[in-house]
Amino acid sequence: MSDFAVVNATLILPDRLLPNSGVYVRSGKIVEIGRMEDLPGWASTTIDAHGQYLSPGFVDMHVHGGDGADFMDGDEASFKKVIAAHRRHGTTGIVPTSTVATHEQTLRYLELCAHFRRTGDVLGAHLYGPFFNEDKVGCHPKAPARSPVEDEYQQYLKFAETILVATCAPELPGAMNFFRAAAACGIRLNAGHSNASWSEMEAAFVLGMRHVDHFYCAMSSVPGMRERFGVPMQASMTEFVLGTEQMSTEVIADGCHLAPELLRFVVRILGPDRTALVTDANRALDMPPGEYVFGPLDCGVAIVSDGNVGWTADRSALASSVRGMDHMVRHMHRVVGIDLPTTIRMATLTPARILGLDHELGSIAPGKSADLILLNDALEVRRIWCRGVEWQS
Repeated sequence: MSDFAVVNATLILPDRLLPNSGVYVRSGKIVEIGRMEDLPGWASTTIDAHGQYLSPGFVDMHVHGGDGADFMDGDEASFKKVIAAHRRHGTTGIVPTSTVATHEQTLRYLELCAHFRRTGDVLGAHLYGPFFNEDKVGCHPKAPARSPVEDEYQQYLKFAETILVATCAPELPGAMNFFRAAAACGIRLNAGHSNASWSEMEAAFVLGMRHVDHFYCAMSSVPGMRERFGVPMQASMTEFVLGTEQMSTEVIADGCHLAPELLRFVVRILGPDRTALVTDANRALDMPPGEYVFGPLDCGVAIVSDGNVGWTADRSALASSVRGMDHMVRHMHRVVGIDLPTTIRMATLTPARILGLDHELGSIAPGKSADLILLNDALEVRRIWCRGVEWQS
């Protein structure tokens, strides 16, 4: 790790832009920030930003693949390809996210997450499935979707030091026991791919569940509750998140999953500190349009990328995104109309806080890791530093 300073930059702070400013980095940590006229002298390497934006590195807490590879492929080379693909798009903090798969494939994914966490290349694992409601699996393989069974999930929880987040559909048999066991290991709890009612969400909330994956996608609604329970109509996951101030969520802002008015609505109601940007990207990121596999190559689901988004093979439903976090940021700022500091906060500090890592990551502040990206006026990534080391593709 080298000591360096980025000068003459417009810093993107959580609540404002700070033009004509600089950041000093020593031993991989930010040691000083401020306007150029207020900063002390610097004797080491200096990088002139020429007024461009200096942002915290993006933090992606929900991501499956890229550059033709998936985190569930079961080998180190695939992990490296996905990490590098998202690094190019400005993601310096990545949480590999599993898919619904066999028990053995999930264990292999966790082993690889543990290895790459030790090397510092990933933040940890998001155990995402296999505990999904089979009616809400979306593009995930349906056959391996199952309810939590203690003999199985206790093997996953042996990797508790690596698992940052675990998702489960609260209405499944055994879900509450799984939530209880995962929480006892210090793992953060999510609800997702679920047809849960308010009362089922509330039961999970009591056990520590505080986050719902990709809002509006693969989650219950009031009409779904009517189908399950008849009358009177019952509240769903949507209402529970909107009505419970301790809950957070995430949105896929690729321009294909949610219309601008829905994105504005979520941010307006929940606020940017409870709404994270995620990519949910699959292996078709940075690949040409065509047919791909979502999840493990040997037993995943066939999907199609049109270059803008993933689709199920019959094109009847979306199948995760094919965009990086820089695209999500540009869309939120330019199309949805969210101001730049707020947009960047949703891609950095908000996910870091949801993951419990905001003391280390997510903003440009003294004492934090020097995970930084230089963006031009078009919000395109120009330079990337991870823990103070410039990353080269």
